Amino acid sequence: MLERGEVVPACPEQLGGLPTPRPPAEIQPGCNGFAVLEGKARVLRQSGEDVTEAFIRGAQEMLKLAQAFRAELVILKERSPSCGVHTIHDGNFCGRLVSGTGIAAALLKRHGLQVLSDEQYFKDVR
Repeated sequence: MLERGEVVPACPEQLGGLPTPRPPAEIQPGCNGFAVLEGKARVLRQSGEDVTEAFIRGAQEMLKLAQAFRAELVILKERSPSCGVHTIHDGNFCGRLVSGTGIAAALLKRHGLQVLSDEQYFKDVR
């Protein structure tokens, strides 16, 4: 797909201005990307630093890219606070995973885009 020009690689966290590599960040416990978009939850680093705005900005930039390229499908990295489609970390920085949607995944879904996790996509391709 990449060789045919059918892929536009992008990272919402980078688009939001965060460095690579970057310290881990998680959505507050019991919440998900939809709650962050509604202003009901924050994204924090283990140090307590609030990086919510960078995550929201990155999700918005991701949506702009998807719309500009008329994306038919968006494949995102599972377990990420931005890109988790079905699974994210629990917000306690203990490595535990919970059912939930990341911020970029939530915004893209809200705008009607077809969103799959990398795991779903590559499982279906095999």
